[in-house]
Amino acid sequence: MAGTVVKLGPGVEGFFVGDQVFAMADNTYAELCVVKAAVLAKVPGGLDLIEAAALPLVTVTGNQLLAATGIKAGQTVLVAGAVGNVGRSAVFTAKDRGATVIAGVLKRQTDEANTVGADQVAATDGDTAIATLPPLDAVADTVDGTTAEKLIARVKPGGVFASVVGAPRNAAQYPSVKVAPVFSRFDRKTLEYMAEAVRDGKLVIPISEKLPLSEAAAAQAAAEKRGIGKILLVA
Repeated sequence: MAGTVVKLGPGVEGFFVGDQVFAMADNTYAELCVVKAAVLAKVPGGLDLIEAAALPLVTVTGNQLLAATGIKAGQTVLVAGAVGNVGRSAVFTAKDRGATVIAGVLKRQTDEANTVGADQVAATDGDTAIATLPPLDAVADTVDGTTAEKLIARVKPGGVFASVVGAPRNAAQYPSVKVAPVFSRFDRKTLEYMAEAVRDGKLVIPISEKLPLSEAAAAQAAAEKRGIGKILLVA
């Protein structure tokens, strides 16, 4: 969610009425909502308040997914699902660390993948493209399924397969690869860092629709069709 502080609870420090803020919170399909100050961050100046609501979950998750790979400058990481919002955030984080990044996408997403900032693009729904991948230091996975099962085989011994969707079903066949499950957690500094990247045009999180709160049901139905662009409810 994103919005403007209208009231403070007892003991709250660091926030003031009128602050523009955003957070990963519950029960936010509402004109007003109560959010714990511990999971709240100030929207960076120059970032659109409404569009800021699209950022907390996907950008923090992507950053933490990439961080779980332990990737370093000069190493190579493949981000599976790179045109998704979590994937885009992982690509940005990897490039910011100085890594070589391969965007793993479906064949039909190749053109779009060329815009996410990766060094290379690989169609991971094709066996040939996966078979010709270089040895990988890490994979940052957002897709699971047979794609994940094929990609873990391309990770170097001692490498890392980090995933927000669980371990590949064949992970036991690759005991030399560390599998790192990732569960997103709020981190104020990370959110501010990622939001500043969006504000500065270094990271793009597509927004497909902005709908009034009264159309929440339609927005939910549209979201379940798994499009790439974020859908925002405006109260």
